[in-house]
Amino acid sequence: MALPLLPTTVVGSYPQPDWLVHRDILAGRLVPRVHAHEIWRVPPVLLEAAQDDATRLAILDMERAGIDIITDGEIRRESYSNRFALALGGIDAENPAEIISRGGKPTHVPRITGPIRWQRPVERRDVEFLRANTDRQIKITLPGPFTLSQQAVDEHYRDEEAVALAYAAAVAEEARDLKSAGADVIQLDEPWLQARPEAAMRYGVAAINRALEGVAGPTVVHLCFGYAHTVKDKPNAGYSFLPQLADCIAQQISIEAAQPHLDLGILRDLAGKTILLGVIDLGSTQVETAEQVAARLRLGLAHVPAERLVAAPDCGMKYLPRDRAFGKLRALAEGAAIVRRELAG
Repeated sequence: MALPLLPTTVVGSYPQPDWLVHRDILAGRLVPRVHAHEIWRVPPVLLEAAQDDATRLAILDMERAGIDIITDGEIRRESYSNRFALALGGIDAENPAEIISRGGKPTHVPRITGPIRWQRPVERRDVEFLRANTDRQIKITLPGPFTLSQQAVDEHYRDEEAVALAYAAAVAEEARDLKSAGADVIQLDEPWLQARPEAAMRYGVAAINRALEGVAGPTVVHLCFGYAHTVKDKPNAGYSFLPQLADCIAQQISIEAAQPHLDLGILRDLAGKTILLGVIDLGSTQVETAEQVAARLRLGLAHVPAERLVAAPDCGMKYLPRDRAFGKLRALAEGAAIVRRELAG
């Protein structure tokens, strides 16, 4: 399906149904780095079939809302990162270590005990299932190599850059496999670039470039300040790491801008990149109107031409009530349509 001017997309996740997950446990195990099997309501023997059904619902919601580039809602994932991270060789998730999380809380993370290596396709069936259930363009997300390196304790390499580059090689294997499975767009989620800017300055772009090497078609890097579910106050002055992404080989950069009321002047540093602009505030309990979305897109058009602008939520929608998430996506599509008509004259 051809994309319109100002296409709409989701960042990645969509709310999992209450019959599939224990939402109270999910909220308490925010973004688990190790296995969190306890979040699932469905017994293991029935889990894949239940996840398939829930994924169909997520696809249908995105289509009904009018979204142009959809995902599988990351319905099968306990978090955005652990599904892929824990499938790699050299990783011990059964005997975890403990670090202080990005939010300042003790968190269990896997240990790196040997060479990190891609062993098998992890998300290939996710892409094949999504491709079989929609005629829209599809995107699949992967945790980025820099972020992966910040979510584990290294007991093998003893060199933080070497860890990130080893993860990058594994991500590249997976990304190329996902393209062959039918993904139109590959996105790397890299929230930790913002949280660890000094390390990111040293090797963040090199790791991203290695992860996307040889990956055909549109590729995206997503940055954010953290889930709105836990991060309430976000800086409007800008990201601690963003202009540097002008040097990465990803064609598109995804940023959150609505909740932090971001000064969009920062987009001048990314001239030449397509911008996935966050125009849906996931921290607000109110569903935006189409006109509010249109107004935010007009602010983006003051800095980025329409041909290089994609309308998106700020971040993943995993922790929202499903009715609110759907309402916000419908407003996203309707707001983009308003601006599209204005541009057409």
